[in-house]
Amino acid sequence: MKKTRKVYVGDVAIGGGSPISIQSMTTKETKNIKEVVKQINDFEKAGCDISRSAINSLEDARAISEIKKKTNLPFVADIQFDYKLALAAVENGCDCLRINPGNIGGSDKVKILVEKCKEKNIPIRIGVNSGSVHKEMIEKYKGVNVDSLVYSALDEVKVLEDLDFHDIVISIKSSDVNTMIDVNRKISSLCDYPLHLGVTEAGPLYQALVKSSIGMGSLLKDGIGDTIRVSITGDPLQEVKAAKTILKSLGLRRDGVDLVSCPTCSRTSVNLDEIVNEASERLDKLNLNLKVAIMGCPVNGPGEAKEADYGIACAKGYGFLFKKGITIKKVKQEEIVDSLIEEILKDEKNEN
Repeated sequence: MKKTRKVYVGDVAIGGGSPISIQSMTTKETKNIKEVVKQINDFEKAGCDISRSAINSLEDARAISEIKKKTNLPFVADIQFDYKLALAAVENGCDCLRINPGNIGGSDKVKILVEKCKEKNIPIRIGVNSGSVHKEMIEKYKGVNVDSLVYSALDEVKVLEDLDFHDIVISIKSSDVNTMIDVNRKISSLCDYPLHLGVTEAGPLYQALVKSSIGMGSLLKDGIGDTIRVSITGDPLQEVKAAKTILKSLGLRRDGVDLVSCPTCSRTSVNLDEIVNEASERLDKLNLNLKVAIMGCPVNGPGEAKEADYGIACAKGYGFLFKKGITIKKVKQEEIVDSLIEEILKDEKNEN
C-alpha cells in the first residue's frame, strides 16, 4: 500500500497505512433527523465506517448536532457552493467537510472556513468529477480527461495549501472505469494525500458492482486508495455490503463471513441456490470472522469445503459437514443450513 498522509475523520483514520474505510451516503433530507439517524445506524450495523450527508440548507446544518448525539459514525457534511452552510456544518459538529474551495465563495470566505476547520481539527475532502472540471483545465487539456480532472483537483488542493491547511482527502471520480483508474494512478504519483476511491454514477446494482469491482479492485490491488464508496442507484446499504465484499476479496478486510459457493452444473443434485441464500442471510447476522464454503456436488466440493473454517459438500439429497478440513457429519438436505449454523454457534459458545 502506498504510504499517504494520515487524516482523521472523527475517530476513523484515513491514510498512513490505516485500514481502508468504507463510506456511504444518506438519502433522506438531513433535516429529517429521525430518518437520517436510522440510516446511519443501519450503516454502522452493516459495517460502514463513515457516513456522508448532503447539507442543502441551514436547517440541514443545524440538524447535525442532534444526529451526532444519536449516532456513532463520523459525519461528513457535503456542501456545494455556499460557505455559510459549510460554516454552520462545522459549528454543529460535522467531522469532515466535502467541498471544492473554488466554488464555495471568494478567497476571503475560503480563508474564514479554513481557519474554522483548523480550530476544530476538521479535515476537508476535495471532490472532483466530470461535471466539476475547471473550465480553464478543459480548455488547456482539450476536454474532460485524465489531465483536466487531476489538475483541477490539484488546483483545489493548492487553495488549501496556500492557507497552510493539509488535512486533505482527495476524491476524483468518473463514471468511466478506465478514466477513474487512470486519474487515481496519476494523482497518486503526484501527491501523498489520502485518496477516496469510487466510480461515480455507476448505475443500478449489477452494473455498479461490476464497474466498482473493476475500478477500485485494480487500484487497491496496487496499493492505491485509502477509503472507498461503492455508488449504487438504490438502497445505500447495498453499497456497504458491496464495499466489504471488495475489500474481503482482496484480503484487505476480514470482517464477517466470507461465503464461498459453486456456480452449479448438471452434477448439482440439491437446490443450492436456496441453500446458499438462506445460509448467507443467517450467517450475516452472526458477526463472526469465518470462511464458509457450500459446494453443490461431490466432485470439487470436498476439496473446496476443506479449505474453509466450515464447509458443506452436497450429494444427492444430503450434505457432508466439514470443520477445519475434517468431515464431522452427514445431514439431510433440509437440515444442511440448520446443522451448519448450530455447529458454528456451538463452537463459538465453547470458545467463549
